[in-house]
Amino acid sequence: MKWHRSGEFTPLMLVVSGPEKYKLVATLWEAAKMLTACWPTDDGEEYLTAIRACRDALHGDVSAEDAREALIRAADEAGIPVITVVH
Repeated sequence: MKWHRSGEFTPLMLVVSGPEKYKLVATLWEAAKMLTACWPTDDGEEYLTAIRACRDALHGDVSAEDAREALIRAADEAGIPVITVVH
């Protein structure tokens, strides 16, 4: 499993409510943790797709970038702004 590898996952920042307003997501592990422990809702089609995409990426069945894109769609669905870096 590729839990903590960041080379395949382009970092992004989620803007959430609470004391830590900005959450950096730089690895598949952080994406999965964010979705399962810190997400404001536990339903929604994009949310469930992102959970599956992270799981599949951790097992090497889909790319980390596919999981990242699913996370961005889930954030949009939940009303969470996303800050990305463009190179």
